[in-house]
Amino acid sequence: MIRKAEEKDIEPILEITKACAKHMISNGIYQWNEHYPNKSAFKNDIIRNELYVIELKSNIIGCIVITTLMDCEYEPIKWLTHNKNNLYIHRLAVHPKQQGLGYAKQLITFAEQFAIDNYYSSIRLDTFSQNKRNQKFYELRGYKRLGNIYFPKQSEFPFYCYELVL
Repeated sequence: MIRKAEEKDIEPILEITKACAKHMISNGIYQWNEHYPNKSAFKNDIIRNELYVIELKSNIIGCIVITTLMDCEYEPIKWLTHNKNNLYIHRLAVHPKQQGLGYAKQLITFAEQFAIDNYYSSIRLDTFSQNKRNQKFYELRGYKRLGNIYFPKQSEFPFYCYELVL
């Protein structure tokens, strides 16, 4: 079941994202660290009603942020659609023990259906250049890679921006 996150969900979400960070680092992917994602970001996501969780047997196993706010880092990208009426995906995570079972697909399908139901022009997101699995995941769903952005607190390597026109 996918539902809007609540304040009480922040600690389980942080456990998931920390487990994901540890798992990625063990595979040489330095995408998330002690700076990101963090409690403050998730609190703000909840305040804005943009954070969703996926549950399995009443346990949170993953999360996704669906927002209309464009980060300033995205401004230089030559997007396929105008910078209005777009959705942005952030902090998509599924606990490593539950990965490969279709839960990330359920979360992104939920976001895509939300965008369609609410008449958004496109969905935009970024994923780490060293995370080939994520790149393949989005590209197989029709997302187009458009350019690079940088988050120096996370990595010296770029993050690739993607857009799916609806």
